Amino acid sequence: MNKIKTVSEAIELIKPDSSIMISGFLGVGSPIRLIEKLAENKDINDLTLIMSVASYPGKVHDVEELFLNKQVKKYIGAHVGTSKELSRQYLNNEVEIEFCPMGTLAERIHAGGAGLGAVVTPVGVGTQQQEDHELMEIDGKEYLVYKPLKADYALIRGFKADKEGNILARGTSKSAILQMALAANTVIAEVNEIVEVGDIEPDYVEVPGPLVDYIVQGDTFEEAHAYFNELWSSTNQLKVEVD
Repeated sequence: MNKIKTVSEAIELIKPDSSIMISGFLGVGSPIRLIEKLAENKDINDLTLIMSVASYPGKVHDVEELFLNKQVKKYIGAHVGTSKELSRQYLNNEVEIEFCPMGTLAERIHAGGAGLGAVVTPVGVGTQQQEDHELMEIDGKEYLVYKPLKADYALIRGFKADKEGNILARGTSKSAILQMALAANTVIAEVNEIVEVGDIEPDYVEVPGPLVDYIVQGDTFEEAHAYFNELWSSTNQLKVEVD
């Protein structure tokens, strides 16, 4: 099966009222071009997004346009304060939000992909998290029970992919892409470069090809570097130089 799709072809696979895991942190390590095309398809709405934090502040970027389009009905993540629009919708009861500590969120995704029944952790005991999760005691210590997370789709970002979908991640692009790939029914990977099978050393594969359904060509490494330098400099952040 040919796994290579255009960005448009990949997004056409996504149905309204779906749950989507998205990799990255404030856009870094996020599949930017897939997200942009998803935002253009406003009929793909009533989405549940599962991701660590909301969009990068100061400029419409990453998933912020999905919030502006009101394509999201529920957000599951650790933080929303960087998104002005998502915060506004939350305060006006226009969107459902399930807050979850970031490390616990990663473990819930891991549990979903591994087929585990729950994540049992002391994180959140004595906080508002305790109102929504079962409290249990083990050996005299209190824990909260969090349900695993799965999704209809995972949109992940890697550095390179071969034509069989084996993904090489680099630096921050690793994020939780393996855990998301395991926990989603359909996995779409956006990469900087698509190479021939055998061009990626097996030891460097972060996500094995059998877990990846489709791959798309996003920005090249140089284009991505320029994109983020422009983004960060336009919002008074320092430029970075990346080898």
